[in-house]
Amino acid sequence: MTTAGIVAEGVRRSFGNVHAVRGVTFQAPEGAVTGLVGPNGAGKTTLLLMLASLLAPDAGTIRIGGVDPVAEPAAARAKLGWMPDSLGAWPSLSARETISVTGRLSGLSPAAATSRATELLTTVGLETLGDAPARVLSRGQKQRLGLARALVHDPQVLLLDEPASGLDPQARIDLRLLLRALAAEGRTVLVSSHILSELEEVVDDAVFMMQGETVSSERVAEAAGRARTWRIRLADRDGVSAALPVAQALGLDVATLPVDRRDVLVSFEGDAAAAAGLTALVSAGLPVAEFSAASGILEHTFLDLEGGAR
Repeated sequence: MTTAGIVAEGVRRSFGNVHAVRGVTFQAPEGAVTGLVGPNGAGKTTLLLMLASLLAPDAGTIRIGGVDPVAEPAAARAKLGWMPDSLGAWPSLSARETISVTGRLSGLSPAAATSRATELLTTVGLETLGDAPARVLSRGQKQRLGLARALVHDPQVLLLDEPASGLDPQARIDLRLLLRALAAEGRTVLVSSHILSELEEVVDDAVFMMQGETVSSERVAEAAGRARTWRIRLADRDGVSAALPVAQALGLDVATLPVDRRDVLVSFEGDAAAAAGLTALVSAGLPVAEFSAASGILEHTFLDLEGGAR
């Protein structure tokens, strides 16, 4: 049976008349990467601050590896690594010293903190910048340094707020591989990100927040199951000339099919219908060069939830 590394039940938090988190209930299991998805103002950062023991909830309960971060904040912090969207850097310290000092603050000995800093600089791809002042690092490099700081005490639970922000394409690939490796070691990883295409490739499951509340699994399943648009491209043809044969093969009115450059856009009710559509295209002898969903499941679900479709 999978154990939950993070448990939140009925969590609420207000700031005066602003109800940032109205009702959050979810679990993030050990050995998995869980996405936290929602629009700006949904309460994601406030929730992460409460999970990180930096903000107390007005109501509800939180457990980090079985520990209550309100009653036992030190014990909870020993179990978790926290990477905020923008942590900043101590201007007088190098990247290596920044990690080492964070390790000392987390209870590591001087020798262990130094050794861990060297190890993590390689892990996050900053080995050539270890002795550079942290203040001169780019936005993406500071994000990598923030991840190293979160990992310095070998936590079992990771809370990451926009970890891919500012990273170049190769660094994003490296981050995905690292997060999957951390989850494979049995850690609980909770990632909040607006880059849903990136999140799609790394998460095992997702928690959706709207207006300070977690969306029910039934509502998420309903949104995910709605018709999704697919891109169809035929070899050596532009979208306009491809629209008619695609419509004929699928038994559709060509006037209803949008065209986006070389692609014809077709809506299918679920993956089974899309697979049947691809079979029909191939059976009609059409040279299908591309057949792909126009958006990932996370983005599709998010847009449906945000639009309030019922």
